[in-house]
Amino acid sequence: MHAKTLVTRDELASALGSQPLVIVDCRHDLRDPQAGERAYLAGHLPGAVFAHVDRDLSDLGKTGRGRHPLPDADVLCGRLGRWGISRTSQVVVYDAADGAFAARLWWLLRLLGHEKVAVLDGGYAAWAGQGLPIEKTIPRPRPAGYTARYDVKQIATIAVIAARGAVVGGAPLIDARAPERYRGEVEPIDAVAGHIPGAVNRHYAQNLDVNGRFKPAGLLATEFRMLIGPGSPADVVHMCGSGVTACHNLLAMEHAGLKGSRVYAGSWSEWSSDPSRPVARGEEPKSASRDSKQPA
Repeated sequence: MHAKTLVTRDELASALGSQPLVIVDCRHDLRDPQAGERAYLAGHLPGAVFAHVDRDLSDLGKTGRGRHPLPDADVLCGRLGRWGISRTSQVVVYDAADGAFAARLWWLLRLLGHEKVAVLDGGYAAWAGQGLPIEKTIPRPRPAGYTARYDVKQIATIAVIAARGAVVGGAPLIDARAPERYRGEVEPIDAVAGHIPGAVNRHYAQNLDVNGRFKPAGLLATEFRMLIGPGSPADVVHMCGSGVTACHNLLAMEHAGLKGSRVYAGSWSEWSSDPSRPVARGEEPKSASRDSKQPA
């Protein structure tokens, strides 16, 4: 196996037992942060280790950078080594079903230059739904050495996002949140409702078909081209609430052959924390407003 974006249930089942394959369970619930680990302990794919989105794939000790700041590269590398991941490992990551959380680890590994990493299409639900092996044993992987640094060119900072706002007709900033959150009608997590002026909305669930699997690469390419226009995919920046589900849109574009876009790691939770920054609401990305009295 040499998978870089998605892997099917059958492909993974055929590869079980091969080396160096490492499977990582990334199940998570934003409203119940311990739910993923409980689910893992109740049953997981054979040999899978567990990665907690808050504890392992973020550094919640960092302030002012959104709800899920990136972990330092050396800290993440240490965790990868403890999970038995080396630079040559084929890594397969999964979550409950849609890939929204698994894509976060997929992106972090890509930031480190690790190409042999893929998301299990359909996640745990696709695997368990076919009666494939599930186990409760907690694996004890052989530690591996892992040393790398982030490719910072793949990360869009808040300064980059602010500068883009001054450019008329620039490449899209794509917001992966649900449409009602983008429009500012509801905001169940962050303090301020709305979106960054100029951002366009593509809820990450639009990348999936009616069966919860990723749409064919050709269809995804067509849909994203309609959104981003004729410009280079490398000019596109993805965002969401806190830099997690944005990775799903990045993954979909990469799978579609539209390569090189970036993620705004701090996303809406970072942008909206400063009441002096402009906020837009409604369908039109042009409808920006400033309100210094908004909660931060």
